[in-house]
Amino acid sequence: MKKVDKIVSLILGFLIGLFLFLILTTVRKELPFQIPYPWSLPIVFAFLGLIWIYLISFLGKKYKIILQGGRFVLVGTFNTFVDWGVLSLLMGLSGIYAGWGYSIFKGISFSVAVVNSYFWNKLWTFGKKETEEAGKEFAQFFLVSIVGFLINVGMASLVVNVVGVQFGWSEKIWALFGAFLATLTAMTWNFLGYKFLVFKK
Repeated sequence: MKKVDKIVSLILGFLIGLFLFLILTTVRKELPFQIPYPWSLPIVFAFLGLIWIYLISFLGKKYKIILQGGRFVLVGTFNTFVDWGVLSLLMGLSGIYAGWGYSIFKGISFSVAVVNSYFWNKLWTFGKKETEEAGKEFAQFFLVSIVGFLINVGMASLVVNVVGVQFGWSEKIWALFGAFLATLTAMTWNFLGYKFLVFKK
């Protein structure tokens, strides 16, 4: 395993834990349970990131796509928490948890995560450092991400604004659940698009 994989996985794991801590502080009153020592999440997730990279490095010795897929999952998890963290911040500052305001906030948070995603996926997940076709590459990335954006925001808006709150959950928790389902759907599309259209070698 490369040294850079160890360092990046520690950094990403730490940042995932940090964003998770920030999100949990936003919704802690609505949760049916409490996480003990939430301040320790960045450290815990840093080690989980390292364990993850060891596992996928072992499994990816024979098939490169397993290593890339594992890296993408780690980067995607970080981008998810960037997305949710920005969304939580906007909802918390405005007090808006549904309607058009929610859809706009979801669009903003997803856009921030996409810009972050481009750099991590280009340089680490797919290891494409060439810059001679950077304009074309970014245009392709942008197009794949726009479709991912429509899938992400559409799914989140469907769950939150059409289906509405279920299971007796609070608006805040349901809004994050909508974001979770949207992320899973868009992440699948994004990996396939980035792998076979944008960063193909």
